[in-house]
Amino acid sequence: MSLERIIGRKVEKGILGLASKSSDPEFVAVYGRRRVGKTHLVREFFDAEICFEIIGKHGAALKEQLDNFAQALGKAIGMGIQPQRPASWAEAFRQLEQFLESPILKKETGKRIVFFDELPWLNTPRSKFLSSLEHFWNSWGSRKNDFIMVVCGSAASWMIQNIVTARGGLHNRLTRQIRLLPFTLHETETFLQSQGVNLTHAQIVELYMAMGGVPHYLKQSEPGLSAAQIIDKTCFSSQGLLRNEFHRLYTSLFDESEQHQKIIKTLAKKRQGLTRTEILRSIGLRSGGSASHRLEELEESGFILPQTPFGKNANDALYRLSDEYSLFFLDWVGRLGKRSPGDGYWLTQQNAPRRRAWAGYAFEGLCLKHALRLKTALGIASVETTEAPWRYQSSANSNIPGAQIDLLIDRRDDTINLCEMKYSETEFTIDKKYAKDLRRKLDVFRRVTGTRKNIFLTMVTTFGVTNNAYAKELVANTLTLEDLY
Repeated sequence: MSLERIIGRKVEKGILGLASKSSDPEFVAVYGRRRVGKTHLVREFFDAEICFEIIGKHGAALKEQLDNFAQALGKAIGMGIQPQRPASWAEAFRQLEQFLESPILKKETGKRIVFFDELPWLNTPRSKFLSSLEHFWNSWGSRKNDFIMVVCGSAASWMIQNIVTARGGLHNRLTRQIRLLPFTLHETETFLQSQGVNLTHAQIVELYMAMGGVPHYLKQSEPGLSAAQIIDKTCFSSQGLLRNEFHRLYTSLFDESEQHQKIIKTLAKKRQGLTRTEILRSIGLRSGGSASHRLEELEESGFILPQTPFGKNANDALYRLSDEYSLFFLDWVGRLGKRSPGDGYWLTQQNAPRRRAWAGYAFEGLCLKHALRLKTALGIASVETTEAPWRYQSSANSNIPGAQIDLLIDRRDDTINLCEMKYSETEFTIDKKYAKDLRRKLDVFRRVTGTRKNIFLTMVTTFGVTNNAYAKELVANTLTLEDLY
């Protein structure tokens, strides 16, 4: 095992550790968005214990996938021997069984570990791959106490439907599962330091708001460059990895990805979030199974986040765009088209009003992802809570104005933290106008919900809040970006 090469992932390493020490056969599924580090996690954890590994080819036909299998098996056998291409997946799995039953293999390794990477890509139409995999596990793998089968895929929804919650031959066969999410801010800092990149917490936040915690994206960072320079080089230069990543990202994950991209683009424009009905109406898609499937795929892959508003049920969930890179691309990179903005473009945008608007929304999303850190900073990590947004839309016959709150922490101790997230280059100042808006929000929330709980206004800002009369009057708690780490 090469655990020192795995940054963070404490929970995930624990799950793989349990599988490794188990005295029973193990069937492990790892899924998550593209570039999030699934392959790295499995390879580094099991390392030389993996005796067979195959990586599916995107868009390849059955014949090419079987050629791919023969090459992988030949590599596993060693000695320069490559089997002939099997005629079918059924034959391929029979060859794999024979290899795994080899007396030499049994003697040399404590565990026989097989790793199928990008599993959905192996399952080409009419290939019978999935049924052959089912038979392989049920007839052979599930009987071998020293056997671990790890399957991995970026198409998260496919993995859930066909592996995690499978109804056919793999129903209830999975022994462990890992949904791998992007790095947290703390993990991002540790990862960057491992690459020799040392940035302040504020600069890491800027980088995170543009790329998210996706390891492969963060790997583009170079020592000695500021966050703005890294973003310039990676997102705006003609050779930058993320200049044209957006379309590739969605087409590699989803069939008919145009609809998925429409949903993402709609949510990028509607910062207050949209209900399912509002999304479908905006993109002209009828309600039904296909619409629900697309939303589920985007949610499971981590691109959108549904949140049930305070006092509502799941049918009233508000969806917001939660993928930092997609938001940054649509707000900035995609608007340039094929035009090259020239060197230092992002540096020239540091004081632009449009940048402040983007940063404000991106910072809100970052705070929502780190809600547990906010709870810890408030001293309520062990308190049972529900985190939710809240929205009230005023009607023609109502004298109560509309209001929206992006994060409420509803606590078991009859208290609600009403969180306001504000991105600022310096200390944030509550002026007369904003103080009036805060009073209005508090009043509308109390009147509409009728709550009798304590309400504490909590400001979450980058560098704190100026200690003026308005702050003293209204603010109960102040958190900064340091609390997000």
